[in-house]
Amino acid sequence: MTAHAGGPVTLVWANEAGGLTGRTHGADPLFLKWNPAGSVESLAAEAERIHWLAGRHPAPELVEHVASDDGELLVTRALPGLSAVDTIWTADPDTALRAIAEGLRVLHALPTRDCPFDWGVETRLPHASSTVPAAPVIDRLVVCHGDACAPNTLLGHDGRFLAHVDLGRVGVADRWADLAVTTMSLAWNYDAYDEAVFWDAYGVEPDVERIAYYRALWDAT
Repeated sequence: MTAHAGGPVTLVWANEAGGLTGRTHGADPLFLKWNPAGSVESLAAEAERIHWLAGRHPAPELVEHVASDDGELLVTRALPGLSAVDTIWTADPDTALRAIAEGLRVLHALPTRDCPFDWGVETRLPHASSTVPAAPVIDRLVVCHGDACAPNTLLGHDGRFLAHVDLGRVGVADRWADLAVTTMSLAWNYDAYDEAVFWDAYGVEPDVERIAYYRALWDAT
């Protein structure tokens, strides 16, 4: 990654599958994501989705995607904001939860007819590692994030929604596929918070049946 960036890269994330995310510094900082060959996550898929989202929804600008026998590299421009789980925002969970809800409202308002990607139940079930109960009737099809955990929302310095990141699963699905996972992730990232702040800001009451189903599907896939 250093060779591509032309300077030092600060490692900001490493996952158990060998994926790495680094950040360059200077006047035009970049984020560089590396996945080794055989990774279950496709950076090509993320590149396609970032390209599609450009001009439609706040997301990083795609600089380059490179694939080789060793793996894939995805390069995007850094955005002037911080993750919703930065210490500034974990100390102010109400602001973070409102921004997360705002971001999903904006994403979920995109026309589904324009989206070429699918993240619905039938697409995901073949990859399930365990039995999942029968799916509830679809409430509302929207363009879902696909990994709408709290860290994947960026906030601006004003505490408002800035952009979404980690976009490799974006696709059309029931909105509860995102909402169930988002609210599940709050407990992983905030010590003291009021979940009602999120639901009020998004503008819907929790649906216990759909939340339970989409969390089970998430765990299985």
